Amino acid sequence: MQNQTETNHVEMVGGWSPYRNLTTEDKLVFDEAFKGFVGVKYSPTAVSTQVVAGTNYRFKCTAQVPPSEVIWEAIVEIFRPLVGTPYITGIVRI
Repeated sequence: MQNQTETNHVEMVGGWSPYRNLTTEDKLVFDEAFKGFVGVKYSPTAVSTQVVAGTNYRFKCTAQVPPSEVIWEAIVEIFRPLVGTPYITGIVRI
């Protein structure tokens, strides 16, 4: 099964898409999953998705602990179920 995405590439169900710029919907999923999260501030710069029974997201992010000026990169993994609220499944510093 294949889906045609708005960037005109074919995405295989179960496979990860190439990283791309965030859409408004991607940003909403990220913000909803991080609601109430304290400590490190993650700012997404790109996203890859995987269609399963819901959608897995891998957000490339910059990260920092304010007010420190030290910045690093991380991959934030979020799952958005078909019904319910998206939630963080993993964070890996890269």
